[in-house]
Amino acid sequence: MAAADIQKQTCDVIHYLLHNYSELEADGVDNATCAENSFDAEKIASKLRELGDDYDERVIQPLMNNVQKASADQVMTAFSDGVESLCKVWVVERAEVVSEKQLLKAAITLGLFMTKNCPDMMNVVEVAMMGFVNNRLTNWIAEQGGWVSVSKNSMC
Repeated sequence: MAAADIQKQTCDVIHYLLHNYSELEADGVDNATCAENSFDAEKIASKLRELGDDYDERVIQPLMNNVQKASADQVMTAFSDGVESLCKVWVVERAEVVSEKQLLKAAITLGLFMTKNCPDMMNVVEVAMMGFVNNRLTNWIAEQGGWVSVSKNSMC
């Protein structure tokens, strides 16, 4: 799958994840209605939400504060730094997990936590998440076979 296609899908998935967070939280996703090997942003967003639900507020709260305090042109850097920091904590705990999966989990975790606790920053966080995932993980997602494969194989 081409990098441009994955980047477009990444934008769709993250947009759905953040803007439909309460629906995913309340309803979940009806997996029976989704074709097994087709791209479905709702299904993938649900899997990402599951991946990001396992967070520790003691670690995430300071990272969120750094993103909140950043000026508009520094949000992307503050978000990326927060993801890296969160990832390092998890890698120390479980070094056997692929680092790209940890980066994805950290980005989703921080993004969901910020969306829940700072809804006024949703658009800024969305852009930061999209930029981070597209810049850091597009090649890895392509190597896995695209978002459909990532959601089936890496998030179980």
